[in-house]
Amino acid sequence: MSVSSTHNYLKHHTEALVKDVGIEAASQASGRSKASLNRYYSTLPEHMDRFMPVDVVAALEAVSSFPHVTTALADLRGVTLTQNAERPNQPRQGSVNSDVIALSQRFALLIAEYQTAIEDGTISANEARRLLNETLALQRVLIDMKLNLERESK
Repeated sequence: MSVSSTHNYLKHHTEALVKDVGIEAASQASGRSKASLNRYYSTLPEHMDRFMPVDVVAALEAVSSFPHVTTALADLRGVTLTQNAERPNQPRQGSVNSDVIALSQRFALLIAEYQTAIEDGTISANEARRLLNETLALQRVLIDMKLNLERESK
């Protein structure tokens, strides 16, 4: 992707974020003026190199219905993000022992799903989706475990 198309892509998603939140609410949530917010997504030549700072993106995405800019950045890197409404964006206050138990249970579910998927020698698209879901659940447990270990090591 060329620099110009990357700029336009990010500007488009920045605009979607501001409009999702609403210009007035975005101004209040970010502490930036409406004019500044407008410049972040303006495609006029004088504003093409001006982008929304990451702290402003974080503040706005915290109150938006969708992480527009984060998703756009992930897309540019070829990364796919998934949203999980079950898990708030805060570490659980569990222990490492409960994390290890959850990890072993999730891993057992992944292996069981894999066993079922390869019984006929091929993995169908539906079976691949189920394996992916189990892999993502296992990843969430590992992230929780990492956060709890970091919290306990302080």
